[in-house]
Amino acid sequence: MNYKIINIIILSLFLFGCDQSIYKSNKKSSLKIEPKYRNIGFALVNNDEIKIDNLEDRSLEIYHKTLKRKSIVKITNLKNGKSLIVKVKSNKTKFSKFYNSLISLRIAEDLELDLREPYVELVLVSKNSTFVAKKGKTFEEEREVAEKAPVDGIQINDLNNNTSKPKTTKNSLFSYSIKIADFYYKETAEIMIDRIKVEASLENLKIIELSKTKYRVLIGPFNDIKSIKDSFEKIESLNFENLEVLKNV
Repeated sequence: MNYKIINIIILSLFLFGCDQSIYKSNKKSSLKIEPKYRNIGFALVNNDEIKIDNLEDRSLEIYHKTLKRKSIVKITNLKNGKSLIVKVKSNKTKFSKFYNSLISLRIAEDLELDLREPYVELVLVSKNSTFVAKKGKTFEEEREVAEKAPVDGIQINDLNNNTSKPKTTKNSLFSYSIKIADFYYKETAEIMIDRIKVEASLENLKIIELSKTKYRVLIGPFNDIKSIKDSFEKIESLNFENLEVLKNV
């Protein structure tokens, strides 16, 4: 038997296999998959009570707990539908995990947020999206103008009057719940409730059947922001990945 020929064949097969694996690896690494982040909850407005020196009043940037610096985020006021495209300034600033973001007074003003109930949605936006492309051209110019403009508080213009009036918010029932997670099986949701009762000493838990294969675990309802914050901070030790605060309707 010619062992030399056999060795050449084996070596050729090995090299061919390596080439294939390299090709597959390169092909895979070229795919840019950006995980979709979405969260609904309360924003912390950077004002005289909560003052972060590095976040200017007129800034169109936000602080976040986990999103990378310079990430692009769409922030929406869920009470009126107004939204802005902003950038993450840092994820290293310390503030309560109850808040899904720390925002400037400028952002609160543009979104016409109710400072007593700053309920917002955050969505991570791909840099290649059409929405960002349209906003990108004006972002820097808008930010420069914003940072130079004075802050006179949140106002809304009345088209029937030449003077500006302070923004007024129609009183609505304050009622929110903390969403823990959605589960495929009701039994799994019940196990989660038992765990929260034992480890976080919370009792106001419930399961909402959204469908035959979707069961939502909620804590609440809460009638003021302090009680939600207290319960939220109690379950921090359970290390849930993306807790949300949902308005009860």
